[in-house]
Amino acid sequence: MLILPAPRSVIRTKTGGCVLSYPANILTRRGTYKVRLPSREELLEFIARSDQRVGRREITRAFNIKGAAKIGLKRLLREMKADGLMGANTRDKSRKDGKSGGRMTKVGVAQITGRDMDGELIAKPANWNEDEHGPAPRIVVAPASAKNPAMTAGVGDRILARFVPLEPDGVDGYQFEARIIRRIGKAKETAMGVLRRSDGKMFIEPVDKKRRYSWDLASGGVKDAKPGDLVSVELARRSVYGRSEARILKSFGPADTPRTFSLIAIEEQAIPLVFPNKVIAEAEAAKPAAAKGREDLRAVPFITIDPADARDHDDAVWAAPDDDPKNPGGHVVMVAIADVAHYVRPGSALDAEAYRRGNSVYFPDRVLPMLPERISNNLCSLRQGEVRPALAVRMVFNTHGKKLSHRFARALIRSSAKLSYTQAQSAIDGAPDEATAPLLETTLKPLWAAYAALSEAHDKREPLDLNLPERKIRLDDEGNVIAITVPERLEAHKLIEEMMIQANICAAETLEAKKSPALYRIHDAPSEEKLRALAEFLKTLDIKLARGQSMRPAHFNRILAQTANTEKSELVSTVVLRSQAQAVYSAENHGHFGLNLRRYSHFTSPIRRYADLITHRMLIKALNMGSDGIDNAAISNLDKIAQEISSHERRAMAAERDTVDRLIAAYLQNQVGASFSARISGVTRAGLFLRLAGTGADGLLPISKLDDDYYYHEEREHALIGERSGKIYRLGETIEVRLVEAAPVRGALRFELLQSRGTASPAPHKKYRKGRGRGPQGRRRRR
Repeated sequence: MLILPAPRSVIRTKTGGCVLSYPANILTRRGTYKVRLPSREELLEFIARSDQRVGRREITRAFNIKGAAKIGLKRLLREMKADGLMGANTRDKSRKDGKSGGRMTKVGVAQITGRDMDGELIAKPANWNEDEHGPAPRIVVAPASAKNPAMTAGVGDRILARFVPLEPDGVDGYQFEARIIRRIGKAKETAMGVLRRSDGKMFIEPVDKKRRYSWDLASGGVKDAKPGDLVSVELARRSVYGRSEARILKSFGPADTPRTFSLIAIEEQAIPLVFPNKVIAEAEAAKPAAAKGREDLRAVPFITIDPADARDHDDAVWAAPDDDPKNPGGHVVMVAIADVAHYVRPGSALDAEAYRRGNSVYFPDRVLPMLPERISNNLCSLRQGEVRPALAVRMVFNTHGKKLSHRFARALIRSSAKLSYTQAQSAIDGAPDEATAPLLETTLKPLWAAYAALSEAHDKREPLDLNLPERKIRLDDEGNVIAITVPERLEAHKLIEEMMIQANICAAETLEAKKSPALYRIHDAPSEEKLRALAEFLKTLDIKLARGQSMRPAHFNRILAQTANTEKSELVSTVVLRSQAQAVYSAENHGHFGLNLRRYSHFTSPIRRYADLITHRMLIKALNMGSDGIDNAAISNLDKIAQEISSHERRAMAAERDTVDRLIAAYLQNQVGASFSARISGVTRAGLFLRLAGTGADGLLPISKLDDDYYYHEEREHALIGERSGKIYRLGETIEVRLVEAAPVRGALRFELLQSRGTASPAPHKKYRKGRGRGPQGRRRRR
């Protein structure tokens, strides 16, 4: 083995590598002996590709650097550290993340996450820890030359790039431009699973119901995970047996405890869990708002009406008869909303974190708030008897509920009472308690009188009137489900809902009148395709959907009225709901079909929705109510903001739904083998989706369990139809089933058929007589 002394010189090559030069008398007859070191880019790429932490030892082994050549490597690493390309510790994982201590490096690894509205690629630093360092910097990827394949990349690729800082509040709000050095492969997919052991072998069982196969356990992951633990994994290459491998990234403890069910959804949907320290510090440093420049409404006896377990109160209401002789029988209604914009300023860490979250997420066992508790449950919560800043709107309605005028004010208010919906309703129904008795004549009855007028206008407007029960899960102290109930929808709920809708309308109207940009809540009319499918289904119930005219919510209401108070009411409501478009946020106004409104913005919940905070800032700027209004950067990025918060809303809904499925599966786990009455809530080629009465639990009866015939999926009729018997299992029918499997971690229930109350033709269905060989749409028989 040749041992070399320190090199005489270190020569930098054009490619960024190094050549070590030695005197000829200690080497070969050729004179200078040269040892090539890796370039900076090669080192960074090696670090990025590695599944483990990388230090000098790993580098020397990988590049076969021996003897005195290690001195040159040491110098190179020192230079890279001085240039900000590596952390203080060579073994520091921050180099892998493309950052150092939470700040961007000059060269690093990034993952291309998508395209912006202009089609440009956008990226984020690989493995950036948002919980520790806050939101990742916004990075736009510079166009690369198509002549060099190594420098061209697309969505999902990982790149080694130079990060060039852009001007503050630069074009489209980007902070860095990534100039590609080379593409280094696709981003690795992550997932959630449960570590299992079988016959002495460890493997990962996915929690996602859509994944059918488990993963082999790859080496190099977290060592302290135990069988039965919930783990997050990084999917690696396929093993020699053709199965995918998964490397454990993090263990969350036992998977079968109820408290982990919401955690699974949080991890799967990548919802931020912990507020960064900088955000907490800003929240703790916030001071109560001063009275200067605000309208004093502390003498107005506002009240809050919320669920009994509500922790934050962002809206308060008050109403009184209008004393204007020109408006006999009219009403004045005031809605005061917490002034979140005063505390959460554009460009602050609080604002960046609120945007990253988009909205609060509500699980049965926890809440992930959009804002820290100091803001959401204290300074911005309209607590009883405490002075709070608010953005209030004063609305005047005539005796029939038509709005005559409105006016916004930045104010100080003091809530006079905190009531629950049940408390307020009981008082109106003749059973006031100690809290509501003093308020009955002066506050509650005027509110209900104003609501009666608003209800008249509501009925005349004819918004979509879906009657779908909303189930509530009650947990014990350990997080176990103890009851699943359907709370009664009270008039008190409708009162608050209608007054909030009117305030939202006022916000949109004011912004349009001031020719200000606005963030609208839009809901498009149903598509022709969905209307066609709905008409075909309703035809099976002998209900006709009028076509050939512009559909309005009233047309759907007439359909709903035909089945009201029948066993098919919930079914028809569900199918009508599925035919509707999804409401989203938009910088352009397309109206709100469901509410039957021409313009609508969200204004009333800025503690839990970023969209409402944007609306508050727009009103502040449009009405010259302060210096903390919307900034130019947000206005120029309004389309992107709308798209982002719409995505976050869908993310939250999916997480909440999946958590409820897991909790209900755990609730029914001890009832495997029991019989249930179930309604068919969906029909697919895979089988029948069922919903149990009472609990509202959803599960699957696989088509393989319908083994008395060959069944075909008839999409237009929402049915499975037997080839020989003509027996039909149709959407909405009730069948008797047995629960055969409950998998809480996956949120899955599986049933088998006991007895059908559905329809059965005495003769085979004419389309599928025996011997035809194919079902509808040319699909072969299922055997």
